Amino acid sequence: MIAVTAAELPPLPDDILSDPRAGYVDPRRWFRDPGLPLEIEIGCGKGTFIVEESKARPGANFLGFEWEGEFFAYAADRLRRAGSRNARMLHADATEFLRWRTPDAIVRTVHLYFSDPWPKRKHHKNRVVRDGVLAQVWRVLEPGGELRVVTDHDDYWGWMEEHFTRWCSAERAQGVPAWVPAPAFERRAFEPPASAGEGELVGTNFERKYRREGRPFHAVTLRKPAAV
Repeated sequence: MIAVTAAELPPLPDDILSDPRAGYVDPRRWFRDPGLPLEIEIGCGKGTFIVEESKARPGANFLGFEWEGEFFAYAADRLRRAGSRNARMLHADATEFLRWRTPDAIVRTVHLYFSDPWPKRKHHKNRVVRDGVLAQVWRVLEPGGELRVVTDHDDYWGWMEEHFTRWCSAERAQGVPAWVPAPAFERRAFEPPASAGEGELVGTNFERKYRREGRPFHAVTLRKPAAV
């Protein structure tokens, strides 16, 4: 099985608000070799990155999230046709899954490439890069784990930079929960993954399309300190 839908998950328990861990499931058990490091891609689109990267690195498991049903089915079918043994697709809201379903410190890398910028101000609450989601990313990452981000959207990048500056500050910053130590992340240069082509950052369909349009790209890696 490649595809997983939210309907296949157990219902959230009644005491979820008083015990946030009550709904946790371990997605590592969905893989043939659950002992491999787990990497997550938020917003797989047509699946180019997860198909190529899971093929290039069989020593890791890849869980892809896609909310749009058509893209989810397309990416899952691509993985199936590729004979993938270390990648799964989940049709669910990744931010909700991180918050309510994912145990602490089980993810090595979170990939966030060309996510929807939600450009209208009234929709900014839907952006993946926001304090509440960064807190959950920090929680689910193992010590030394990474959040890897690429965007083509200048305004969204400015928004990201404001958030990343706070989350990488050695001083307690507004928006960073008290239970997260400072600095929460260490900022590092972005290095292309194994599956990227010559001159590419990640090699997604969006990147290739936007390169033809001449758009600039912004990229960064945030690393959770190894000792927390």
